[in-house]
Amino acid sequence: MESLLSKIRPRVFQCLHRTSVLLRRSHSGSSQNDAAAAAASTEPRAFKHTLLVSRLYQPSSLRDMGLDNQLPGEMTCKSQRLMRQAGLIHPSNPGCYYYLPAMVRSMEKLMRVIDQEMQLIGGQKIDMPSLCSAELWKASERWDLMGNELLRLKDRHEHDYCLAPTHEEAVTTLIAHQTSLSYRQLPLLLYQITRKFRDELKPKFGLLRGREFYMKDMYSFDVSEESAVQTYESVCEAYTRLFKRLGLHCVQVQADTGNIGGKLSHEFQLPAEIGEDRLLVCGSCSFSANLETVTSDRSDCPQCKTGTMVESRGIEVGHTFYLGKKYSDVFNATFSNAQGKYSVAEMGCYGLGVTRIVAAAIEVMSTKERICWPGLIAPYQVCVIPPKKGSKEDKAAVLAEELVHTLGETLPGLRGEVVLDDRTQMTIGKRLKDANKLGYPYVVVVGNGALEETPSYEVICQQTGDKMFLSKDGLLDLLVRVETV
Repeated sequence: MESLLSKIRPRVFQCLHRTSVLLRRSHSGSSQNDAAAAAASTEPRAFKHTLLVSRLYQPSSLRDMGLDNQLPGEMTCKSQRLMRQAGLIHPSNPGCYYYLPAMVRSMEKLMRVIDQEMQLIGGQKIDMPSLCSAELWKASERWDLMGNELLRLKDRHEHDYCLAPTHEEAVTTLIAHQTSLSYRQLPLLLYQITRKFRDELKPKFGLLRGREFYMKDMYSFDVSEESAVQTYESVCEAYTRLFKRLGLHCVQVQADTGNIGGKLSHEFQLPAEIGEDRLLVCGSCSFSANLETVTSDRSDCPQCKTGTMVESRGIEVGHTFYLGKKYSDVFNATFSNAQGKYSVAEMGCYGLGVTRIVAAAIEVMSTKERICWPGLIAPYQVCVIPPKKGSKEDKAAVLAEELVHTLGETLPGLRGEVVLDDRTQMTIGKRLKDANKLGYPYVVVVGNGALEETPSYEVICQQTGDKMFLSKDGLLDLLVRVETV
């Protein structure tokens, strides 16, 4: 026993010595940390909470490339060029893009607006697998019908799958697995916002026609045809509200049901010169249609009979379908009716192109030189530009930092929405040019006016092109009206 203790004692003393050393080091380190924390606390308060342009990931090496590295024969457009130059997107593979931080912010805002409108009519958000079994698509007969646009692959077991461009089969199978669904639970509206895939033969126009994109797709289940049509109309109304909130003039036109199928279909088209869809709009009544649904040589309106049809072009940003029982019959998606018997559900499906809406909005609202956003989904709302370092207005730099802090503290809706262009080695003019590229709805230049007895700030409204000189109170009165989401 004594020999065992003699072996253990030295090890115990060694451990105690190590512990003592570590405690001394820890105490010393904490003093150093306290000193560092004290030093950090002396930093200007504004910089702690300020978004700085110099810290935003918008690499000039990506932005300044322009379209020099585009694919041979690739068709481009204004929105694609502007989004590249602003550091919103960068090409990866044909029809696929990196979405850089400012673009992601815009998309997330649009998704929040979509969530609000879908949930307002009873939509419930889900998330379905992008990888779908070929068995489902073969059951609906779309495995062959979709042709080469369907991205297909095999797993290691030689089972066939596709990367879903849409989810009618998947969602109907989900409902079919719920054997206890009651008529009291209908209408049921399930939606998701996910990546979709389409093997485009010739991707073009950037995000307007690609192989990989974000889409909102909603699927409705109803007890009867009458109820399904009411649901269909409520979704169309929600789409109209959404585009109105974005300040986009969309036209709802009659459309072909295509390979999705069904009894009724409408497209939501954003009129644009580069639009791939040809539209006919009556000048006397509300009738409008995709040209593919109307007899090509017809000039009179099929609805009012007297109006003249005018042809234009549009970008499809939304599509709605009343499906009836096309899929619910195949996959046996049933519910228990008021008589306690199983009945097949009536269905509808409704899509919104998330990335396409962003790109189409930039296409129709912007000039050749600068982006103009729907205000609600601009990546940031305000950019504050202080004077160049070393200039005679340099003293106003501190006021610019204080202004950014004031805006965030005074206007809660602008928290996280105001950036300070701290690249003061550059002239104000160069930074204004950059601000134009990204399209901040409001740019505030802090210069000589801020040093006057009654300080004023130069404010540029990007959407209207108006330039104003406002006091701080006037600026707050202007920006308090900015709607954010």
